[in-house]
Amino acid sequence: MKFFYRLLQRLLFYISKCLPWREPEIISGENSLPMLKEKLKTLPYRNYLIVTDQGIVKAGLLKHLLIALNDPLLTFSLYDQTIPNPTIQNVEDAVSIYHQNHCDALIGFGGGSAIDAAKCVGIRIVKPKTPFHKMKGILKVNRKIPFLIAIPTTAGTGSETTIAAVISNPLTQEKFAISDLHLMPKLAVLDPLLTENLPPFYTATTGMDALTHAVEAYIGNSGTRQTNLKAKRAIQRIHDHLEQSYHHPHDLNARMQMLFASYDAGYAFTRAYVGNIHAIAHTFGGFHQIPHGFANAIIMPHVLKYYGKSITKKLSLLSDMLHLEESTQSSEIKARAFISWILKLNQTFGIPESILIPHDDHLERMIDHAYQEANPLYPVPLIFSKSDFQTLYKQVSNIKS
Repeated sequence: MKFFYRLLQRLLFYISKCLPWREPEIISGENSLPMLKEKLKTLPYRNYLIVTDQGIVKAGLLKHLLIALNDPLLTFSLYDQTIPNPTIQNVEDAVSIYHQNHCDALIGFGGGSAIDAAKCVGIRIVKPKTPFHKMKGILKVNRKIPFLIAIPTTAGTGSETTIAAVISNPLTQEKFAISDLHLMPKLAVLDPLLTENLPPFYTATTGMDALTHAVEAYIGNSGTRQTNLKAKRAIQRIHDHLEQSYHHPHDLNARMQMLFASYDAGYAFTRAYVGNIHAIAHTFGGFHQIPHGFANAIIMPHVLKYYGKSITKKLSLLSDMLHLEESTQSSEIKARAFISWILKLNQTFGIPESILIPHDDHLERMIDHAYQEANPLYPVPLIFSKSDFQTLYKQVSNIKS
């Protein structure tokens, strides 16, 4: 089976190089929202559905957005009930508002959950009769969704530059990704003022999410020169600015650099894919509602250690880039230094070494879901068997007694 998986991954790699990739138009910098209003006035759309969540509303960011975009030419409707790990029901409710108010474009405003939900709203609008689980995987939407603007309020998911949307089905406890070129937002706004008051926990865990994206894109087998450059640039920026953002939240330069890091990491992984870290993390989100960035932060060092020699050279190069060890040290020592750096970040942010869950009743199903997600598509350095996943779940899970 592993030979078949590698053959399929190599075929997808060459297909990916032929796809018509693009990037969203970017408006960036402090106080970018007024510039967005001027841009909206040049577009043919007049009635936007804003997809967001209650956290954004309570933080006052939605009010800030609506004041900045206020114009007699523009109308805004609102869906503000998105939850972490957005559900199919979230999407259906938002679609109803879209149709009731005759909207013609979408704005995803918030973290990855809100932006992913907006993408899924777009999917449902153009494919109203196709169940979401039938579009799981890659290139199964195949239709142009409504004009989509992404305005991230966290520096982590990179959803503003990816072709992926992650959605949960509480009935099956499944969390899965839908990837299609049509899901790439047309326009993205990167404004550090929108992340300035992010609580420290979310600054840390979303930053670690971006780091996971960059690392998995870099160590996988489908990287290109461009994705590797973007991944390395993201890792360097995270190294230089994540702790500063955490300890000094009003440092707008650090916040801006983290937004750029998240964007670069998103660019890298949407073309080079993620891997087994994400496959495991998605199950903790689907079965136990564990925040995605938090899960990734805990799982990442465990998986990197488990990969062993298959990623030693690549991790040593990253260690050299960050000057974590003397250049004369062996590749093995440098690779361990990179993993140690991740563990030190987790310690700084108060992130534990394992994930506390109430029971292990779902463990076998979680293992099966992770195995099915990772194989055959993820071009990981080392293909995991179900036994490998079982070992890692035991390492990362802390069963509440």
